Amino acid sequence: MTRELATDAPFRQVCDLTELTTTDAETGHYAGIIAPTWTIGPKVHGGTMVAASAAAATRRLTEADPALARMAPIAASSDFLGAPEPGEVEYAVRIRKKGRQICLADADLIQDGRTLVRTAFTFGHLDVDGTRWSGPDTDMPAEPTPDALEYTPDSPMGQVVHVGQVARVFLDASWADFLQGQTGPPRARLWIRPLDGDEADPLVRAAFAMMAADMSPPVPMNLGHFGWSPTVQMTTYLRRIPAPGWLRVIATAREVGERMFDEDQLVLDSTGAVVAQSRQLALIPQPRS
Repeated sequence: MTRELATDAPFRQVCDLTELTTTDAETGHYAGIIAPTWTIGPKVHGGTMVAASAAAATRRLTEADPALARMAPIAASSDFLGAPEPGEVEYAVRIRKKGRQICLADADLIQDGRTLVRTAFTFGHLDVDGTRWSGPDTDMPAEPTPDALEYTPDSPMGQVVHVGQVARVFLDASWADFLQGQTGPPRARLWIRPLDGDEADPLVRAAFAMMAADMSPPVPMNLGHFGWSPTVQMTTYLRRIPAPGWLRVIATAREVGERMFDEDQLVLDSTGAVVAQSRQLALIPQPRS
């Protein structure tokens, strides 16, 4: 597989897959590409890998049974075995169960012959109407405030989080105590919005919401812990297709331990509806010896 590695690729390229020839009738194989802009530092962003794997699993399920095309990946449980480089990747997808209400599939993200991300997907039907009850009650504005910090390529955050080159990302300064050299609760808030071309496609918006559920900086930064915080395990939920416009990401932790911390991320769309959620267990950056 040889495909052009664009430096300004929109998010929909992440979901653009090519079927590969295989002799394994039980497994679908697909080729994809993840551009360098979908990285945190030198490595591919975790939420992007989950969303890309979801695209591969969705395609395999639809090909296996076109009657299931209306189902969506409502839950993803991901284990990160390694950190892929940006560039060409492959996906191997196996359908574990097909049912009217629930389907199950496993997807491996592979690079250079190694499985680096393993995700178990649950497929079901998304919510499309209003809710019976909703807990989130946030005072976070629907759009970036004037004092919000944009992830531009020349900003400190933008130099690390390259996603800001292909999506609009703003950090809520009022929750980012570390920016003032202070400490505070382990939390973060940000706004993110896809480029115009990505926003036009509802399915791309849904995948983008899954990606956004891993967009917050590691919340221990507010406690003075900086550096790489590798994710050990992450579970992502997709609740509904987001309305066009800004997504709000609210990240909090229940406990920051000596070696590990948990982080919950809640994604609201421009109407205030919950569109995605995630919970992950990650390692606290260790001091350099």
